[in-house]
Amino acid sequence: MKRILLPLFLFSTFISFAQLKELTLKDAVMLQGRSLAPERINNFQWIANTSNYSYLSKNWQSLFKSDVVSKTETEIATIADINLATGAKFQGFIGLTWIDENQFTLNDGSVLLTYNLLTKKGNILQSLPENAVNAQFHASLNHVAFTIENNLWIQKTGENATAVTNFTDKNIVSGQTIARNEFGISQGIFWSPNGAYLAFYQKNETNVHDYPLLDINTTPGSLISIKYPMAGQKSEEPKLGIYNLLYKTTIYISPRGAKDDYLTNVCFTPDNKFILIAEVNRGQNHCWLNVYDVNTGAFVKTILEEKNDKWIEPEHAPFFPLATSNNFIWVSERSGFNNLFLYDFNTNAVTQLTNHNFVIKEILSASKDGNMIYYKATGENPTNTLVYVLDRKKGKTTLLTPKEGTHNFAVNQAGTYFYDAFSSGSVAHFAQITSISGKQQKLLIDSKDKLSEYKLGKSEIGKLKGKDGSDLYYRMIKPSNFDASKKYPVLVYVYGGPHAQMVTNSWLNGANLWMYWMAEQGYLVYTLDNRGSAERGFAFESQIHRQLGTVEMEDQLTGVDYLKSLPYVDANRLAVHGWSFGGFMTTSLLLRHPDVFKVGVAGGPVTDWKYYEVMYGERYMDQPEENPIGYEQASLLNHAGNLKGDLLLIHGTIDDVVVMQHNYALVKKFVDLGIQMDFFPYPMHKHNVIGKDRVHLIEKVLNYVIENNK
Repeated sequence: MKRILLPLFLFSTFISFAQLKELTLKDAVMLQGRSLAPERINNFQWIANTSNYSYLSKNWQSLFKSDVVSKTETEIATIADINLATGAKFQGFIGLTWIDENQFTLNDGSVLLTYNLLTKKGNILQSLPENAVNAQFHASLNHVAFTIENNLWIQKTGENATAVTNFTDKNIVSGQTIARNEFGISQGIFWSPNGAYLAFYQKNETNVHDYPLLDINTTPGSLISIKYPMAGQKSEEPKLGIYNLLYKTTIYISPRGAKDDYLTNVCFTPDNKFILIAEVNRGQNHCWLNVYDVNTGAFVKTILEEKNDKWIEPEHAPFFPLATSNNFIWVSERSGFNNLFLYDFNTNAVTQLTNHNFVIKEILSASKDGNMIYYKATGENPTNTLVYVLDRKKGKTTLLTPKEGTHNFAVNQAGTYFYDAFSSGSVAHFAQITSISGKQQKLLIDSKDKLSEYKLGKSEIGKLKGKDGSDLYYRMIKPSNFDASKKYPVLVYVYGGPHAQMVTNSWLNGANLWMYWMAEQGYLVYTLDNRGSAERGFAFESQIHRQLGTVEMEDQLTGVDYLKSLPYVDANRLAVHGWSFGGFMTTSLLLRHPDVFKVGVAGGPVTDWKYYEVMYGERYMDQPEENPIGYEQASLLNHAGNLKGDLLLIHGTIDDVVVMQHNYALVKKFVDLGIQMDFFPYPMHKHNVIGKDRVHLIEKVLNYVIENNK
């Protein structure tokens, strides 16, 4: 019997393996976030003042409703219903917000409408001009503020738009983001809670150099001019305007320090009387949270002050747990990790609410009475994203999502149930509704991993000890037919810079699907998060100060040493690829450690930090005249003569983040030295290559590696 069963078992296994699909590189690039992604609950929302919830169909055309107990879901509206009732032309349920259990608004950034499920009627509340951008709607008044070119406009419900600013000088820009979106800045327009005031950023870019980008779509070619402040050069000068809707007047608040200090983390107090602004000096080592009167713009007081000999980077505006109190929670890294601190607005007294030795990522919400504070944090394992609740009365924190992974979370208004959706390295996507005590009330979805139908290998997460004793987390992807007795070449994919974490306990362990395709070509694909990477606390992240590339490469080489220790790694066939900071790392590794990697492909690399922007570059490197040795050491132009391996440099020709001067300067240096390398431009692409052209990019990168790493 055994002689018969064993061959049958092997034969059936062979047939099953043979039936698995082959993943194409095109599908890996284009379909990871589309048809190959796990099924999810689209746009889950608790319906106001109920324990009911809504979600959308896969194509966003239908709106469904259910409750915690019911096993049925009811379609309550279609986008065709909405368009017919309002005359709108929405393509789907975009910007859905519930007003109450029967009414909601939709907002696609240009049109705001309301719809009533009982009457089946709706109205367009606001419709913006075609050239309007950066729209911010007031949730209850339905007023909208927006920008057209460099000026700010406001449109009250039922009225025509009026200009808040009217600057003919294009160097004066109102209502847009400032500081190139650093310090958590994501918008330039801020409504007061009662809608009586509209605050907005304004920047004067007169002293900022115009930087030319070539538009090849015109005949002859023409220049696109952007403002780009490079390290050590003159920067923008910010202000904060406050427009009074009743009196139609505007007052301006300027930095209390230098004209080019940063104004960040703007918010109104719940009583609408004050506005808070975190001012950071240009050196980014000193921060003041200042209070101003909204009617006069007069400085009231400094409510908190923080200093650090490396950098200060406030990224979270004050959070007000209660709508009836100006007391607020501040997220600060002063203890070494982001923790929560409660400030008494009147006395400036401060109470530390949490004392985690791990990173709090963001505050999610608060209970109606302001006592329960929900927030995301890594927990002890930094590859996770978990959800905690702080009970302020008891001074106790509780982990609400004990399953390790990456969680999304929403608590209902009563604080009795929460929606928890998560993925991990072993879970494609799992969503449930849970009672606040932790008991599952309703399973919403347990997604199949669609990639199980494909012949793909698996990834694993591990950790190494860095030379400073830090834990360094890595991800390794092996081919499906991995054989430990064979020798494999390795592609190291690197980013390595601040504000990014490549290795996460999530679907695919945070990897791109093309990496799994590359593994099937007979490669190990390896990524390590070095010192300087995100979600590890200030001591881990700040070691890069004034020496970008140095400790990062030290950690990457620790990873290389580990790879070389593995009997199945071909140590003579190591390749490296990265983009942006990863492009800087890739090129740095090839030039400063030329005997390690045989091949490198660097996309959009920083090649000399003096060419990079003020806001980001000076935080980590200070100004060039303050840190000449650091700039000299990090400049790849000074190491170009060391190149031994094959190097491909890639750049988008209208990159407005890492301008193409970086690559041009390095290519010129290679030419001056008589050293051959390869260069490929992507015409009319910005900092990354997107759309269908991304397939071309990944083909270019991986083919270059395969062809030159033999």
